[in-house]
Amino acid sequence: MNLLQVDQLHKRFGGLHAVSDVSFAVRQGQIKAVIGPNGAGKTTLFNLISGALPVTSGRVIFKGKAIQGKKPYQIASRGIARTYQNIKMFSGMTALENVMVGRHTRSRAGFMASMFNLPGTPAEERAIRAQAMDLLQLLDIADVADIPATSLAFGQQRAVELARALAMEPELLLLDEPAAGLNIYETAEVGRLISKIRDLGITVLLVEHDMSLVMDISDEIVVLSFGQKIAEDLPAAIQQNPDVIKIYLGEE
Repeated sequence: MNLLQVDQLHKRFGGLHAVSDVSFAVRQGQIKAVIGPNGAGKTTLFNLISGALPVTSGRVIFKGKAIQGKKPYQIASRGIARTYQNIKMFSGMTALENVMVGRHTRSRAGFMASMFNLPGTPAEERAIRAQAMDLLQLLDIADVADIPATSLAFGQQRAVELARALAMEPELLLLDEPAAGLNIYETAEVGRLISKIRDLGITVLLVEHDMSLVMDISDEIVVLSFGQKIAEDLPAAIQQNPDVIKIYLGEE
């Protein structure tokens, strides 16, 4: 079953075609990677899927329904969560509190109910705190729960960001360069966490430059170059694809 279908997607910025006629599908339960050189349109593609940018033309279909044109919060509430290449922690908040923020799409008490501490609000907050702690334990970082998030090591911040995205209970998780800025050991740990997330039944679509990570964990790979899809196949086939080799290594 295709959880996500990208159909003839286009994005233009004036005369620049950042994404041009890109189509692919992500099956439920997959880890699918999008790779390509800098400027290939990978992050723009994620921004189109998540609603951060409006599409010029084409469709984004999630669980059988078109979502292009929806606001980011509407897409998030339907079951798509994402992380960013540059980690975005809420300063002045602990790791646990950062993860609790991710429950906003699943909580019921609004601003006024929280401000006046209306009945049911304390119980919901306790439940959110417990759920957030469970996610920190799942990702093996419960010991940093009460530490200011911005004081954590880079790899720990990345894990907190993953936990915050999981707090939204997504069916599809978009990961934008999850290994960016990490050393070889932290990258291996991120790969383990992504596989663990898939084992929970969450489908993963990731953009990544680290080819070792991509080849280790991906079921399928889409390759972009100058905004166009030039290949889509299994990792072993992508490694042997002459067009992919050419854009990464050049021609003789």
